Formats: sequence, structure tokens, C-alpha cells
Amino acid sequence: MVGEGNHKAFSLLYNLFSSMVYQIALSYALRIEDAEEITQDVFVKVYHSASNFKGQSTVKTWIYRITINTALNYIKKKKIKVVDLDAIHFVPKDFNHPGILLEKKEQAKFLFYAIDQLKEQQKTAFILGYIDQLPRQEIADIMGISLKAVESLLQRAKVNIRKKLEKMFPNRRIYKNKWSK
Repeated sequence: MVGEGNHKAFSLLYNLFSSMVYQIALSYALRIEDAEEITQDVFVKVYHSASNFKGQSTVKTWIYRITINTALNYIKKKKIKVVDLDAIHFVPKDFNHPGILLEKKEQAKFLFYAIDQLKEQQKTAFILGYIDQLPRQEIADIMGISLKAVESLLQRAKVNIRKKLEKMFPNRRIYKNKWSK
């Protein structure tokens, strides 16, 4: 129906998935303005490519793929990346991820900085698995890889994040939490 230009169907799709798309975009871009732009771009792409959706995956999986690809392309195009530890203060003060409680925002900035330093595949697996808390099989479907590959990416991501945080905070025993086993 969306593929046939049905505006009501598109509006329903937008209402169902816009929050999810925005949260993913924010996890990648770390800035509200960029996340809003990515979200807009995603739904323009969804609208224009809906007629090409073949139903080989769920609509949610399809939209996740579009969102991740759009976010990664946007970041590359804008060259959004905090590149060194001394530049950490450039993580925006208006950083406001819906999944982060107010008292945890300062810690979240450092965590998202470390996530931002991951390789694309690790970053995607980590965001989907630990930020969005998706089941491993759904992550595999979204990324188009095996379940075993997802587990491997998640393990490497956790190790790399831990190393980055330990380097940032050498005198603290950091982040022994739900991501540590």
C-alpha cells in the first residue's frame, strides 16, 4: 500500500517506526540535528523504495537496514567522528539519547564515544544488541550475516570498547556491567 503511494499507510508506517529510526540514528550520529536529518532521509527512502520491498524480510528488518545504511553514509559524508581522546569535549553538550537516564548522561557520552570508535560492523552489532536490545537472530537478519558472526562481532566490540574506556580512565576499574561476562 505504501508502495502505491497510499499516504495513510505511509503515515501509519512512520508512526510505527519513526522512534526506532530516530534512536538508531542518534546512536550513530550522536547529535540531535543529525539524527533528525537521518530520520527524514530514511523515510524519504522508505517512501520511494516501498514498491521495491519484496517481503523477503519483515518491514522492521527492512527499515533497520535502510536506517543503518543511511546513518553510515551520512556520517561518512559529513565526516562525523570524534577522532582522539583530547577531543572528547566536542561530544555535544546537547547529547540526549532517549535510552539514557539523566544521571547517566556523562558516562553515556564516554560510552558512545568509545562505540563511535568501533569498526562499522562491530558498531552496528553493538548498537543493535546492547543499545536497541534486539535478539541476536534479528541482528543477524538485519546485518545479513550468521548468528555466529554476530556473536563474534559483539565479543570483539565489547573488548574494544573496554580497551578504549580503560585507556580513557586508566585508574578506574571500568564498566563491569551487563556488557561484561
